[in-house]
Amino acid sequence: MARPADPPPTPLSRLAGLHGVATSYSPSPDRTVAASDTAVVTALTALGVDASTPEAIATALAAREAAQRDRLLPPTVVCWGDRVPDELTGLPDGTRLRIDTEQGETRASAEQLPLGVHALHATAPDGRTADAHLVVAPARLPAPPGRTYGILVQLYSLLSRRSWGMGDLGDLAELTAWAGRALGAGFVQVNPLHAAVPGSPTDPSPYRPSSRRFPDPVHLRVEDIAEFAYVEDRERLRTLLEGAARLRESVLRKGELIDRDAVWELKREALELVHEVPLGPGRRAAYVDFLAEEGEALEDHATWCALAEVHGSRWQQWPIGLRDPRSPETARARGELMDRVDFHSRLAWLTDAQLATAQRSARDAGMPVGLVHDLAVGVHPDGADAWAQQEYFAAGMSVGAPPDAFNARGQDWGLPPWRPDRLAESGYAPYRRLLRALFRYAGALRIDHVMGLFRLWWVPQGQPPTEGTYVRYDAEAMLAILALEASRAGALVIGEDLGTVEPGVREKLHERGVLGTSVLWFERDWEGDGQPIPPELWRADCLATATTHDLPSTAARLTGEHVELRDRLGLLTGTLAEERAAAAAETGEWLALLARLGLLQGATGGLSSVSEEAEIQAVHRFLLRTPARLVGVWLPDTVGDRRPQNLPGTWDQYPNWRLPIADAEGRPVTLEDLAASPRLHALIDVLRTRAGTGPDALGGEGGEAGHALGDTAADGGGRR
Repeated sequence: MARPADPPPTPLSRLAGLHGVATSYSPSPDRTVAASDTAVVTALTALGVDASTPEAIATALAAREAAQRDRLLPPTVVCWGDRVPDELTGLPDGTRLRIDTEQGETRASAEQLPLGVHALHATAPDGRTADAHLVVAPARLPAPPGRTYGILVQLYSLLSRRSWGMGDLGDLAELTAWAGRALGAGFVQVNPLHAAVPGSPTDPSPYRPSSRRFPDPVHLRVEDIAEFAYVEDRERLRTLLEGAARLRESVLRKGELIDRDAVWELKREALELVHEVPLGPGRRAAYVDFLAEEGEALEDHATWCALAEVHGSRWQQWPIGLRDPRSPETARARGELMDRVDFHSRLAWLTDAQLATAQRSARDAGMPVGLVHDLAVGVHPDGADAWAQQEYFAAGMSVGAPPDAFNARGQDWGLPPWRPDRLAESGYAPYRRLLRALFRYAGALRIDHVMGLFRLWWVPQGQPPTEGTYVRYDAEAMLAILALEASRAGALVIGEDLGTVEPGVREKLHERGVLGTSVLWFERDWEGDGQPIPPELWRADCLATATTHDLPSTAARLTGEHVELRDRLGLLTGTLAEERAAAAAETGEWLALLARLGLLQGATGGLSSVSEEAEIQAVHRFLLRTPARLVGVWLPDTVGDRRPQNLPGTWDQYPNWRLPIADAEGRPVTLEDLAASPRLHALIDVLRTRAGTGPDALGGEGGEAGHALGDTAADGGGRR
């Protein structure tokens, strides 16, 4: 029977299509769901398009179609490498070009242009003119320098005997030096270190930050600041250090949760004392350079922080004049609060410097990649970025996910989306500045929900996620900016592409050199028999791991404890017996494959005779059998930690983002304990080979371990 013809497009659907707003979506290949007219109209409204009545739709449609007909160029044009873009080759014959490059040159042709974002002016023979941003980017992002393994960790969870109750940048520098030199690791991946929105309590999630542009000073190692040694009030400082010791011991010895707010209260007071110490001439010059380099963006961020101390963090409830970062009232308030603005600017500088130190420590230890930083999908609506960049955010909208087989109600992440039209008009200026800031101290950048470079699910505030729709972004431009800034920094990019991915997205990311993310438990032949995919068929251009911060630890999955946890919290969708059986069957299929491949050492008496520790080692031997260029080890897995760092779908029921790394018995483990752990070293021995051996040895200076992986070559085949 023939498939019924699609209905003819309506004026609303035509208007939506011209603005990148979807009128339907496909949760699965064989199913299409229509977006409600309300969702479409609301998204258009957030883009500045009036679609409130049929007359308004007709007017907006006519205006848009006329603009498309008459337009010489889009606001941003992408040139990949030396290939002249179609937008320029398609201009009318005789069109004159003037290109003012970032480097200060003026060109009349788009051929052989230097990399950068250039100003393009076109004049057609009929008198029409156009101004556009011309992004010239390398055809591909930098590739991994050989094959290597690394460590994945949530920094707050990594306490040392010097921490103030949570892991800090001093701990990160120590970790990178140890992991590079003693363990032969090639990278350390951390959670987003973006600045958080202050509150009581502060939202502990690193994925809902106040600002993605500036890091959070709660991560500072206060004692490592040069001016700390010259604080005059030593008695007060001693009292603060004693309080920090009590916080640390409460987590490590008394089983209490990490209290970010308590840590910040102590650090803030200590940093106030440090701020009173005058900077020396050299330090002052460096600080002034930082202020000049960061410019208005830092001034806005520090101003928001100062105003939030007076009026609270919800800037929508501030006095009306202060809600606009460019208003005379805000300028006057900035002057009145200049000391506080300088304090928060100084913290940004100090945090930036310690992040750079941590990356330098990693590279000095021989790591070929170093720090892998994490870029959250968006920012908190109450935070500094949402206040300072209001013109770039879609008012009244939130990012989320549509209903699917795993979540029938969809998701609302509470993050305002960027407006694609405003980004394009600016030449993606805020996106460029964000990436440049992050790449300054990163060997690689992980992009959470990398599919957001292509489209995002917009949910009207106050409505359920089912009432949302997709809004498309210019993926070519987003990827070009990413490739440009990554190449300038010599950094890798890892895209988190787990879950439902629009057809063609993974292929486009691969084409441009963005590495994917492959998690063992998800790598099954979903279009076939559903069985685990053998290692040789995994894709090569990816970071391969056994788990992530949002998933059960490997020990919990192997023992089934993740099911028991969800049962205690009332999160199971079936009966406990059903869920136990399903989990055991899934794990059993993987263990059977590991046994067939000879990766389960000590399985001579059957699978039941193998210890959980041996099974975790076998899982990582399997990852080495894949062609994945990067293999990641979840640091809690090295000591048998049972607890997930985050349990999606929970808030107060589970202590998300507040748990220290612990051993198999739930005892918190310090960085010093990790360095002495036989279990950790036994797992690391699985992952490393002797320096200079094997086809992919990197030849780094990482002690006797080197920075190479064994068991397989990196250039195997595999699927993408």
